[in-house]
Amino acid sequence: MNAFERERYSRQILFAGIGAQGQERLLGASAVVVGCGAMGTAVASLLVRAGIGRLRLIDRDFVEASNLQRQTLYEESDAQENLPKAVAAERRLRAINSSARIESIVADLASNNGRDLLSGFPLILDGTDNFETRLLINDAAIALGTPWIYAAAVGSAGVTMTILPGDTACLACLLESDESPAGAAEETCDTSGILNSAVSVIASIEATEAIKILLGKCEQLHGRVISFDVWKTSYRAIRVARNPECRACVRHEFRYLEGEVQPRVTMCGRDSVQIHERSRDLDLAELSQRLAATASEVRGNNFLLRFRVNSYEITVFPDGRAIFKGTRDPAVARSLYARFIGA
Repeated sequence: MNAFERERYSRQILFAGIGAQGQERLLGASAVVVGCGAMGTAVASLLVRAGIGRLRLIDRDFVEASNLQRQTLYEESDAQENLPKAVAAERRLRAINSSARIESIVADLASNNGRDLLSGFPLILDGTDNFETRLLINDAAIALGTPWIYAAAVGSAGVTMTILPGDTACLACLLESDESPAGAAEETCDTSGILNSAVSVIASIEATEAIKILLGKCEQLHGRVISFDVWKTSYRAIRVARNPECRACVRHEFRYLEGEVQPRVTMCGRDSVQIHERSRDLDLAELSQRLAATASEVRGNNFLLRFRVNSYEITVFPDGRAIFKGTRDPAVARSLYARFIGA
């Protein structure tokens, strides 16, 4: 640790739970954040400011104006430029801490890339917006033997759970039991809205648990499913035992990681459907020229191409993925994909 770093982290070093030795360990630590929405940006910012040495960011989406209320790493210019969230987050985190190694990956975490994208890190952090992806992370974490932290917020409430494969209950234990937090699987930010303060509370707990794990102080972990409602000012902490018949952490049946369960296609916060056509290596410049005669408002950057067809706004990524705004019907999205992008 050089003189600047000792000054930078001086208040954190003074904290007895970390100290100079712990700070040195944080500077050499790494983690991967899946999802750069509200939760992902908040926890990434906290960890980079705390001095984590390396952070991988994985996100499939791009910045929109509606994100700015709660997704704290983004600015108006990011939405105006249609920047992918992972790219915009990387830029902001590098400005916050130039010593941290930040890697952004614009991708949809899925069964065909889950192991590769999550391997090589001692900790996985949840910043996603749906339970299908979280259960995929849960499968991958158990298969890899990697700790991970589940975190979610909707409305005025949030919930978090720290999972140590082989030692604690996993997310499948929780969701397939009667102890699942009421409403957690039904509400979304699209139906219930969200307060940014609810995100901040849960992200702070998630970041603190992450630091404990990265410092090797797992005995300090809370060991519960914690929920907090900032509007009602109510708190609940529940211990969840491992399910002796759990298909994931006991039987090692990784249905999500093996692709037996397909992800939900509607996306939180938008009247949208995503089509998963991965690894097609689309030439966005060629596609833009081809669409000039049939679509309107065709515009793009190095990361995506966006255009309109009637009432639909379509965003295409170089890996073949596409988001269709203006419908919740997968059949409509597939038809538009085949017509304007190609089968």
